[in-house]
Amino acid sequence: MPAVSPPAPQPTIALTPLPNTPRSRWIAARWDELPGWQEDSLHEAWEALLRNCERPGAMFARHCPDVRRLSIADDAQQRAWLMAGFQPYRLESAEGQANGLLTSYYEPIFDASRMRRPGFETPLYAPAPGLENVRRSGRAWYTRREIETLPEAREALKGREIAWLADPVDAMVLHIQGSGRLRVTEADGTTRTVRVAFAASNEQPYQSIGRWLLDQGLVRDATWPGIKSWLAANRQRTQELMWANPRYIFFREEALPDPSEGPRGAQGVPLTAGRSVAIDPQSVPYGTPLWMVSDGPTQMLRRLVVAQDTGSAIVGAVRADFFAGTGDAAGQLAGRTRQNLRMWALWPVTPRP
Repeated sequence: MPAVSPPAPQPTIALTPLPNTPRSRWIAARWDELPGWQEDSLHEAWEALLRNCERPGAMFARHCPDVRRLSIADDAQQRAWLMAGFQPYRLESAEGQANGLLTSYYEPIFDASRMRRPGFETPLYAPAPGLENVRRSGRAWYTRREIETLPEAREALKGREIAWLADPVDAMVLHIQGSGRLRVTEADGTTRTVRVAFAASNEQPYQSIGRWLLDQGLVRDATWPGIKSWLAANRQRTQELMWANPRYIFFREEALPDPSEGPRGAQGVPLTAGRSVAIDPQSVPYGTPLWMVSDGPTQMLRRLVVAQDTGSAIVGAVRADFFAGTGDAAGQLAGRTRQNLRMWALWPVTPRP
């Protein structure tokens, strides 16, 4: 490996002012309080830090030359640089709760048709004309049920179909995950793979269909595998279940020049499988490096991640949605991840003049 010069000696430091985060408390911590800090393979996280530098916040921009320089460094050099330039803070809720919830999401891949045809009759829509004006007014658009049943809603979306899926459950998966890839059969019979990304929502509140099933006493396992098992035995209730979530997502189609690249999160940079998380931006600013600890039945995680996305269900200080990657294997992992979480934010320190 090429030699990399060690970080320059740091002068006496003063802590950078903490961000305004109304939903979280930041408690200064020592590095030795971070479980597993010395064991993580930091080079695996460096891709997420490099992506971070494509749209860094003001507090992180000055660190980007070092991030790029240290991309060829070893773990020890990368760890020493982080410890010299950042201060860890234990994240707590406003009430002082340090334990929270980790879930996971992924980028699914589905077959689709550009034209409606037998077997492909569930549409994915681009935003309706005028939807942005509704959003700016603070009002909500039609609910999921109204979109699928009211003539005026269907008329507003006429001609806005991006593609058609075979299964309404697959469409719901895309609505919840926020993006995905489609293997689209075009009108001329050719097939190509494209990405559909979040473009807008109807601004209705998100309601978990898993929670609806639990509240109805219909399942004990509300993970995606459990939901799909219930649907397989109750196909006649598919629409009823889908309508339990009034939130509806509209998409935009994107080219896929690099299949190894993840979808863009709310920060505006491509997500890195295993190292990007969605957070509540009122608790953690986008671009913040985080030390994540989650010891659960699905995954044992003690690793450096970066806050690069958000979601309507991600609310609170110690709450994260872990990006598992693309495809079925990532989906199996994401669908079963629901476990305890602790997090520490790594916030820059400022050299004194």
